[in-house]
Amino acid sequence: MAITTRDLQLLFALIAEEMTKNRDRLCELDGVIGDGDHGLAMDAGCLAVAKAVGALDSTQTAPTTVFNSAAKAFLNAVGASSGPLYATAFMRAGTAAKDKQALSDDDFLSVVAAMVQGIHERGKAELGEKTMMDAWSPAANAALDARRQGASLSQCLAAAVQAAREGCKATSGMIAGKGRAARLGDRAVGHVDPGAASAVIMIEAMAGFASRRDD
Repeated sequence: MAITTRDLQLLFALIAEEMTKNRDRLCELDGVIGDGDHGLAMDAGCLAVAKAVGALDSTQTAPTTVFNSAAKAFLNAVGASSGPLYATAFMRAGTAAKDKQALSDDDFLSVVAAMVQGIHERGKAELGEKTMMDAWSPAANAALDARRQGASLSQCLAAAVQAAREGCKATSGMIAGKGRAARLGDRAVGHVDPGAASAVIMIEAMAGFASRRDD
């Protein structure tokens, strides 16, 4: 069953809903090793995206336009570092979805992989540097590995969630290599990276969307 523009509108609405629920927790995490505003930034960005893509005519709009609209909305709403990162991620998603009127399960996984590649190239972060990449990269790899073994989309994204959660948890033991937390050195050890935590929320929303769709 193809993923339509309407499905993507519902997905972005779900992501925004979940980010709002976790806004305060993300701010608390960021308050320890950052500015304390990560939850506010992600909430504002995801709400802006949901509003922008929700206003599109789903019968006349292709998925690539949805992602491009998401990129513009997120960047306009978020001035913090996550703004350009997720804007790039959504732009890459749009490129991956190019010329498709709807997305197959494989297309959707390619979109996720393209998002992660965009985050990596824009932020220059490597695994182990206590960033959102420590959640996103294992998640994308787990999803693609599961697909190669014949898993359904919901199973692939469930695997992605597990990998993202493990990656996020592992950031607690890392010294930050990027961002404001890098200035704390050893003092950042023992605290989960808020960017990785918000990545988990987004991936969980994707998995929830796929599970509902499969039902």
